[in-house]
Amino acid sequence: MKLHIVPARTGMAWVKLGIRAFWRQPMALAALFFMTMASMSVATMVPLVGPAIALALLPSATLAMMVAAAEATQGRFPMPTVLLVAFRTGRQRLRDMLVLGALYAAGFLGVMGLSALIDGGQFAKVYLGGAKLTQEVAQDPAFQSAMWLSMVLYLPLSLLFWHAPGLVHWHGVPPVKALFFSIVACVRNFGAFLVYGLGWLGVFLLGGLVVSIASVLLAVVGLAGAAAGGIMVGAAMMLAAMFFTSVVFTFRDCFDPPSTTTVHEAPYDEPTPPPPSTPGPL
Repeated sequence: MKLHIVPARTGMAWVKLGIRAFWRQPMALAALFFMTMASMSVATMVPLVGPAIALALLPSATLAMMVAAAEATQGRFPMPTVLLVAFRTGRQRLRDMLVLGALYAAGFLGVMGLSALIDGGQFAKVYLGGAKLTQEVAQDPAFQSAMWLSMVLYLPLSLLFWHAPGLVHWHGVPPVKALFFSIVACVRNFGAFLVYGLGWLGVFLLGGLVVSIASVLLAVVGLAGAAAGGIMVGAAMMLAAMFFTSVVFTFRDCFDPPSTTTVHEAPYDEPTPPPPSTPGPL
């Protein structure tokens, strides 16, 4: 397995490829994203350990969207069975994905625990859905400090797990090594990931602007309220699905293809050509 170093402009190519792949199968990818989020929401209902179970499912959900995006890119319809892809590729891969999920849950809960040292756990309760965010709470300096600390600590956690599901699934890399290789790939390709993040920030801001204009127009014709709320939720879900669709392209361009793959699950078959001067298709 070899790490590829790509130019900074590749980050914008990843954004474009994710959007393009999403619109090849918009209904399927949006529905799959909704189902992954719904399954995690259902998991939170389990008494005591529900939130931890939901967090542990995130690497598997990310992998499912990567596989679905690869299917859409190759002209195939991503079936709902991709949601279980992490659990049907052999006992060893299943064990590794479960370990990866447990590590993510532990890391995220650790971040929340550190933030609780600042505000007594108020931010953690709001973020995990156990408390309501009020104006008084939001303006509390301790709450704001806990929020910023969580954001700073979550960035390295995110980089650790960015490529890890794909490395475990396609390359058979053990979980701890996958975390190491993931953050190394992100750091070595910092310029591309910075452009990638800024590109998606621009997409989300543009999407918010479009939704705001649509809400104003609905208010003018007397259709504000429920309709505007539905548009906002639908747009947010669609943009989030596009973002997760793009993740597979960051993985594809950062690592060599695996030596052995399952054809219908590998992101390397008939890849979309990369921009000029970037490494060739993996």
